[in-house]
Amino acid sequence: MIEIDGSAGEGGGQVLRTSVAFSALTGKPVRVYSIRGGRDVPGIKAQHLCAVSAVAEISDAQVKGLSIGSREIEFYPGVIRSGNISIDVGTAGSVTLVLQALMIPALHAPGDVAIRIRGGTDVKWSPPADYFRHVTIPLLAKMGYRVDVGRLERGYYPAGGGRIDIVVEPVKKIAPLCIKEAGKLLSVKGVSHAHSCLGKARVAERCAKEARKVLFERLPSANTAIADEYVDALSYGSGITLYAETENTILGADALGEKGKRAEDVGREAALRLVEEIDSKTTLDRQMIDQIIPYIAIVGGSVRTSGNLSMHGRTNIDVVNRFGCDVKVLGDMITAQGLSLK
Repeated sequence: MIEIDGSAGEGGGQVLRTSVAFSALTGKPVRVYSIRGGRDVPGIKAQHLCAVSAVAEISDAQVKGLSIGSREIEFYPGVIRSGNISIDVGTAGSVTLVLQALMIPALHAPGDVAIRIRGGTDVKWSPPADYFRHVTIPLLAKMGYRVDVGRLERGYYPAGGGRIDIVVEPVKKIAPLCIKEAGKLLSVKGVSHAHSCLGKARVAERCAKEARKVLFERLPSANTAIADEYVDALSYGSGITLYAETENTILGADALGEKGKRAEDVGREAALRLVEEIDSKTTLDRQMIDQIIPYIAIVGGSVRTSGNLSMHGRTNIDVVNRFGCDVKVLGDMITAQGLSLK
């Protein structure tokens, strides 16, 4: 059994999510202890429990010690299956963080996996649903993975109540992800959204307008299109996701609205983040560098970073390498040979 210290590195939920995902993928049992030991309130929370339960369901695994507040689990995986999986986090816990764990085994199921998750779609400390839809999925497609997003209903903090439906198709052929240069900037697109009750204040339009202003000033040659939308949700909220399409990759950036924060400031924040990513000459934005590591570990390849790998990224590398992967950081490049799956 592989032993993983959940307090090591970034010491948060990422250690647990990656550990159970790779346990299911490789068929190797894992024990994770000191779960979220690097957080002020350690132990498993609702979204972590949902992620582990979902991975257990798709891999017919037995799990010991799984409960809210638990600081140690043992995960004994079975065989990855296809079918339908429905998850309700019950809070504004992030749907995309649950998907970070579930997607890895689901992408290697023998048939379609239809997933429905209810929770927070646009919440702090996690990729928003629009980032998943417009950045993550297209980059996975470069490796041969196919994921279709169906229904999306937004869920803001604190009530959550959002929903995302996706279908993961079985892999036919996967290929290494090799992106050494971003290439020419082709376009910048985005989605600015807000609760319908914020429509009178034109929150979504003001956010998008400011983002366009910044992008025009800093990237005058870019073809820019930012949509705005209003939604009914259980809690008030707003946000914006921007993504730059280049010849070889997609770079994303986002920002969330909050009480007392002007819509213009939200739009400017996201636009400046995106410009910074583009100017850095990286091939993946900071958020995606952390997320792509498990997939690079599986399929192999090499990607260029801006030279500042986060603690989340380094922790993900440490975890996947415990399962037999060979991910390395060589200067500003992350490289991997790929995992041999039976």
